[in-house]
Amino acid sequence: MSTTESAKVPLRKPIGLPLLVLASGQLVISLDYNIVYVALPDIGAGLGFSDHDLQWVVSAYVVATGGFLLLGGRAADLLGRRRMFVVAALLYAGSSLVGGLAPTPGVLVAVRAVQGIGGSLLFPATLSLITTLYDEGPDRNRALAVWGAAGAGGLCFGSLLGGVLVEAFGWPSVFFVNVPVAGALAVAGRLLFPADGPWDRSRHFDVAGALTATGGITLLVFLLVQAPAEGWDTPAALASAVLSVCLLTLFAVVERRSRDPLVPARLFAHRGLLAAMGVTALFSATFSSVPYFLTLYFQTVHGYRAVATGLAFLVPAVVVAVGTQAGERAVSAFGMRRMLVGGMTSGAAGAAALGLALTSDGSYPSLLPGIVLLGLGQGAAWTGMWIAASAGVAPGDQGVASGLASTTLQVGGAVGLAVLVALAGGVGQNASGPGLLDGIRTAVFAIAGGTGCGALALLALRGVTSTSP
Repeated sequence: MSTTESAKVPLRKPIGLPLLVLASGQLVISLDYNIVYVALPDIGAGLGFSDHDLQWVVSAYVVATGGFLLLGGRAADLLGRRRMFVVAALLYAGSSLVGGLAPTPGVLVAVRAVQGIGGSLLFPATLSLITTLYDEGPDRNRALAVWGAAGAGGLCFGSLLGGVLVEAFGWPSVFFVNVPVAGALAVAGRLLFPADGPWDRSRHFDVAGALTATGGITLLVFLLVQAPAEGWDTPAALASAVLSVCLLTLFAVVERRSRDPLVPARLFAHRGLLAAMGVTALFSATFSSVPYFLTLYFQTVHGYRAVATGLAFLVPAVVVAVGTQAGERAVSAFGMRRMLVGGMTSGAAGAAALGLALTSDGSYPSLLPGIVLLGLGQGAAWTGMWIAASAGVAPGDQGVASGLASTTLQVGGAVGLAVLVALAGGVGQNASGPGLLDGIRTAVFAIAGGTGCGALALLALRGVTSTSP
């Protein structure tokens, strides 16, 4: 069990304001991931980035987040969920302030890595606070649906907000906007969440496990982000692959011998958590890759400006938010497995319809049937997979369970996007010509196929969670 008071005694159900703070924490994470995309050209021009190095404004965040999520999840269990929430929010605020003032490319890339570490601490702390403050069942499902709606909205609204801020105030504004929001979250979390209680000195933090897991996963995510663009046979890629395998192997050895392992072995016997980890990886590899290809379609094929592209994502944002709420209700009505199968089937049908509508002279309304089906399925699956990841997990393990599921989310996204870009013929922000549209459509059809296969696998799988019918 956890060393915190929240794991030892039942907690009174919090009022709506704490949930609003937790949802806002997820909104900040989602916004911070997406808001810099539309600012990249201005950042590159303003700080003198080379075309090759500009990608690290995004990649540094992804690599750091993916590498530290497991450590962040266990830290929430052992050091206190409220403590980690406050520390992570303050880390976001401070690094965002430095980012807006960054004088050189190196400083900005370092800032993005620190923001990624902040996200790796904030995400599992936020999720484990929800899963321990709210009892398993309808209350937790409803809270996760609200939290999920905030995250889904942030992924889509980030593009719009980034476009507006860059055009009105310049690229530093996409960093400065986080400072008051993250600072307010730290204060609100300190005031509204239950105290963690004293640390249990009899429990030891698995330092060796933390170092090997963090190093191995960080190198793995680095490899998956860097190799598709630079090549899989480069010295950096080969060195990353070898070191990652060595560190993750050493991590497995350390965990078997540790008295207080970073990842308790009992979690790998939890069938529902393992299934949820598979779903999060597939979700990120498919659903989460759609905005990348839609952005290419809007901006490169149809010539949308940053603000227009952001506006084009408003409908997906609203539909995904509706899907998160529908998913929560569907769990109660049909059970977890059936809801996830339905959500992924809807997503597959929507991606197929979207792929057919992506044409050189197609209008935005022609995309809406696919967008609606895809968004509803995405929202429902997002809520359902986090309900599945927390179901039946002891309160003292909720943080590391969240870290495991969110790590597979990050790794799945890196693998999925790399594979889809390769299938699409290597399309990117600077691609042009008729091959670009064909590549985008190929990627979207592949997303439909992958999501459909996931639905079939879940249909054949019994006992995804303890709440499955």
